[in-house]
Amino acid sequence: MSNDTNNDCCCGPNGCEPATTATGRSAAELHDSVRGQVREGYARIAQTGSWSALQQPASNAAVADAAQSSACCTPGGGCCGPATFTPEQLASAIGYSQAELAVAPDGANMGLSCGNPTAVASLKPGETVLDLGAGGGFDCFIAGAKVGARGRVIGVDMTPEMVSKARRNTAAYIAQTGHDNVEFRLGEIENLPVADACVDVVISNCVLNLSPDKPRVWREIARVLRRGGRVAVSDLALLRPLPEAVRADLEALVGCVAGAVLVEESRAQAHAAGLANIVLRSKPEYIDAMTNWEDPLYRKIVAALPAGSRPSDYITSLDITAERA
Repeated sequence: MSNDTNNDCCCGPNGCEPATTATGRSAAELHDSVRGQVREGYARIAQTGSWSALQQPASNAAVADAAQSSACCTPGGGCCGPATFTPEQLASAIGYSQAELAVAPDGANMGLSCGNPTAVASLKPGETVLDLGAGGGFDCFIAGAKVGARGRVIGVDMTPEMVSKARRNTAAYIAQTGHDNVEFRLGEIENLPVADACVDVVISNCVLNLSPDKPRVWREIARVLRRGGRVAVSDLALLRPLPEAVRADLEALVGCVAGAVLVEESRAQAHAAGLANIVLRSKPEYIDAMTNWEDPLYRKIVAALPAGSRPSDYITSLDITAERA
């Protein structure tokens, strides 16, 4: 995917040599494998409209890839996993209002959220908004209603089935709001199909953890933002490193957790990309809700953690806000 060779090699005293993993595969090959697994899983979600499509266990090869990549949403699991709750219940629990939910067409909300970035962003009429990993368009349609007829929303997703689903949902959104201000583009968040300095706000909801090259994503965010533009990301992050025994299992089962990085690493990546006024807000109550709802994958996490530990001791939902100087 990358045209930046420095992302695909390890540079040392003897020059730049292709990065390889324990399986002998280059970093570029491994990254492509990870993206393939993510794309396959989300294609199945788009087709069924539910995380339940991911209940089939991942292949041994997929598990090995995930274990080496530390970032993958495989067909064996997802950010939220096969759910025991409805998408509406999850959205209400993490802060979406009934008015916001009413704007989104049926099927746009598939229960893939871990926060409400449109609220965190405090969107204003007339702004141009970019959503990374737009899925079925859930946050795009909510953002579109907030920025109004003079505003614009661009949703980017790397899964053709998701882009098609979002585009089909657009007609219902226009009929509901009267605004023809939302569009969807096929593309990867590491290489955004968006011009430089043309966006007022970048939002994303439980997606950055899926990328095998998060520093590049943050650089892309900084590239597309206008000066003074802002970021509002909701994602999963780690409060402390997961036990190795847990990581090996999570990487096969809960891709969005396996791909998460430490909270302060998220800050460092945003800062290195040139963003300023970075604020991180941890919300472990999201993880507690998933645990209390007895989501199958979170039950498995509990069983694998040290006695007396909870998933929210290690994992949190994180709101990240920042600005382009």
